[in-house]
Amino acid sequence: MKTFNTLRVIFALVGTGMLVGAFFSFQSTSTFLDTATAKPGVVTDLIRSRSGDSNAYYPIVRFEDEQGRLTEFRSSSGSNPPSYSPGETVRVLFTPDEPESARIDGFFSLWGATLIVGFLGGVFFLIGAGMFVVPAVRNGGAAKLRETGQRVQGIFQGVEKNKMIEMNGKSPYQIVCQWQNPVTSDIHVFRSDNLWFDPSEHIQSESIPVYINPTNPKRYWVDTSFLPKMAA
Repeated sequence: MKTFNTLRVIFALVGTGMLVGAFFSFQSTSTFLDTATAKPGVVTDLIRSRSGDSNAYYPIVRFEDEQGRLTEFRSSSGSNPPSYSPGETVRVLFTPDEPESARIDGFFSLWGATLIVGFLGGVFFLIGAGMFVVPAVRNGGAAKLRETGQRVQGIFQGVEKNKMIEMNGKSPYQIVCQWQNPVTSDIHVFRSDNLWFDPSEHIQSESIPVYINPTNPKRYWVDTSFLPKMAA
């Protein structure tokens, strides 16, 4: 649980930080576009940059500023295959008296960093938020079932590892029990919430209390309050 709590805080904080960074990047680019001057430029070369097993090609662009000075810059965005070719004419945007601020007037050149950081920030934030929200919703549902649900006795079947979840190389345990509906004769299999210790030696009874929604037994909560609590 310590690992889970740490991870959800990290994901939420990293996601929030990246989203804030994406917002400021958006603001910066918007301000730049409000004040930028446009000039024609020419792609003079492509610089290959290798990262791991992939390559990206960054265009080198030369243009003439408002004072007639030739300025050359490397675009901050690269791609594979290259988006531009040597000799190609492009539109260059730059802040007056600051030719070093020059960028190619292209969607990804202007907004690529904002989109990437914003997307990754959104993913991290949603994962982190989900790790807070899902347990809260589940606990709320369990509390409601304890108050209004029908209590039945499930027959203990065993303890299984939930291998769909893994943290630090370990998977949580679930108590498995089953109950036969006396009205329909249908057999229902119930699994407890995830437990980060093996509860086997603490199960002394053949029956486990389970709270179900009488109209929809697929909504249930296995009562594990008889188990010892993990130390914080």
